[in-house]
Amino acid sequence: MAAAVRTREVSPVEIVDHYLARIERLDAQVGAYATVTAERARDEARIAEKAVLDAADPAELPPLHGVPVPVKDLNLVDGVRTTFGSAVYADLTGFADDNVVTRLGDAGSVLLGKTAAPEFGLPCYTEGAVSPPARTPWDTSRSAGGSSGGAAAAVAAGLAPVAQGSDGGGSIRIPSSVCGLVGIKPTRGRVSHGPIVPDLFGLSANGPIARTVRDAALLLDVMAGHMPGDLYAAPPVDGTFSSYAERRPGRLRIARSIQPAVPDAEVHPDCVAAYEEASALLEELGHEVVEMPQVFGPDLVPHFETLWGVMATLTPVADESEHLLQPLTRWLRARGEATGAPELLQAHAALQSALRAAFPVMDEFDAILHPTLAQPPAPVGYFHDQEPAENFERQKRFTPFCAMYNISGQPSVNVPLHWNGDGLPIGIMLSGRLGGEGTLISLSAQLEEARPWIGRKPPIWTA
Repeated sequence: MAAAVRTREVSPVEIVDHYLARIERLDAQVGAYATVTAERARDEARIAEKAVLDAADPAELPPLHGVPVPVKDLNLVDGVRTTFGSAVYADLTGFADDNVVTRLGDAGSVLLGKTAAPEFGLPCYTEGAVSPPARTPWDTSRSAGGSSGGAAAAVAAGLAPVAQGSDGGGSIRIPSSVCGLVGIKPTRGRVSHGPIVPDLFGLSANGPIARTVRDAALLLDVMAGHMPGDLYAAPPVDGTFSSYAERRPGRLRIARSIQPAVPDAEVHPDCVAAYEEASALLEELGHEVVEMPQVFGPDLVPHFETLWGVMATLTPVADESEHLLQPLTRWLRARGEATGAPELLQAHAALQSALRAAFPVMDEFDAILHPTLAQPPAPVGYFHDQEPAENFERQKRFTPFCAMYNISGQPSVNVPLHWNGDGLPIGIMLSGRLGGEGTLISLSAQLEEARPWIGRKPPIWTA
């Protein structure tokens, strides 16, 4: 699309009109957008079109010039409604651009709107009070996951070509799995969280959601960058992420594990099948695949829960607005508010101690394979309609593999290799060394070439 804009084969105005028409016609079925910025998108598209026509050499235009990229509703965009998925902030207008939004703008992208997110990004599904549930286009009775559920629903339904997401415990990889997409959680510190959102625990990362590995790599190139004040900085990359999508990975040593860290989590046969098929394909492509000893056990789960509860308290809520919060949010915030500083520091220290033992084992491998999720896409309401404690337990059993790589800060990718007998996407997850996004991108591109998924589209795509 970016290439077609630069060669004047298609106008940014035509592209924006196409997506806005699809959003108007189809978004009610999937709940992808919390806010559509139609007027702003058309204004930006007209400016982008003029720049193409006036350019002496359009090839010199920014990499995403004229390409629509929606932003998740947890990220501030100056002058645009930003709800953080909460009725508490239903009327908030963004007062600054997050650094990732600035970088998307500098790359020439056009803002279609804000994609739906659950309240403060806390759950692994996208249901709440400010927008309809986000649903996977492969079966609209089922959730699009979360917390980047709206972003994934938009891309999977053809309501955006790519989307920005964020991932604090799986929130890019989970919706990418249930929507049949590529989602990259980059290395801690690769993409800036500033200037407003703190990165205290280093769990969360902004990253791309796309239909192909090349698109995801290009979007990551645009988003990546360290800014003053960021607490973390990722190791440097040799070249661009896009270049890695064109490179052969060579013969890699890949570990695999299907043992969940969460107690009582059972891996569904469909997720086992996806994992075994991916293992066989990796060996077929010449890689060495070996079993990995368990490095993250159930003893770490309570420590992560401690951090998650405290994180739930970081978004300010006035006392008179507490009643507007979702039950799960109130429950998590109560846990966080009851956590003392010594307990929080002990949890952080325990996680760091575990990582010091785990990294020497994990660093022996070029990549690590898991199922992305332990279950197929869940029905809308499967989590949200439960009491908070049961809701949270169901979430933990649904996604017992993702959060370990938020704890470690390692890059991690969902690859949409498998669809079950009901036609639902079942993702597999590849994780790598710190700073190793390039290897994961090369390997994912090799898998995509071997088992192409670009021709798979949900019925809504051609509606």
